[in-house]
Amino acid sequence: MIVVRDSREQKGYNFAEYPDVEIVRGTLPQGDYSIQGLENFVAVERKSLSDLAMCLGRDRDRFFRELLRARGMESFSIVCEGTWSELSKGQYPSRLNPQSATATVCAIMSRLRIPIVFCGSRKEAEAVTHNLLRQYLRGAMRKAEVIQQATMAMVEA
Repeated sequence: MIVVRDSREQKGYNFAEYPDVEIVRGTLPQGDYSIQGLENFVAVERKSLSDLAMCLGRDRDRFFRELLRARGMESFSIVCEGTWSELSKGQYPSRLNPQSATATVCAIMSRLRIPIVFCGSRKEAEAVTHNLLRQYLRGAMRKAEVIQQATMAMVEA
């Protein structure tokens, strides 16, 4: 699997524990990670807890514009390196009210249908990112096989 890491990603994952991954840098239309050749279909956005809090508060308008663009993708997810408990207790360097933060996260997930996965650590968030991309690729490969089989059947008919 060739993972594209956005060139603007500051603290990128290296996927060292995953021998099936090769990383290339590039500019992604959405998110921080995607699969080479499928950049317009799948992406994962990485957030530390403090990044997420900033996006839910001070940078909310910009973040929501980003999320609205991302809704057009087949698969877009946000992985947060923090926990739901840390968010709900306000354990981030921001004045954002924790109740407002959790309500906004729930609104993103329910209204925009964009999953936000609270992973608890950077290592776990990297694992989730790997799995999200790998599962999407598996599904895309299955679709391609079905299309190829259908095309061959039409040619033979």
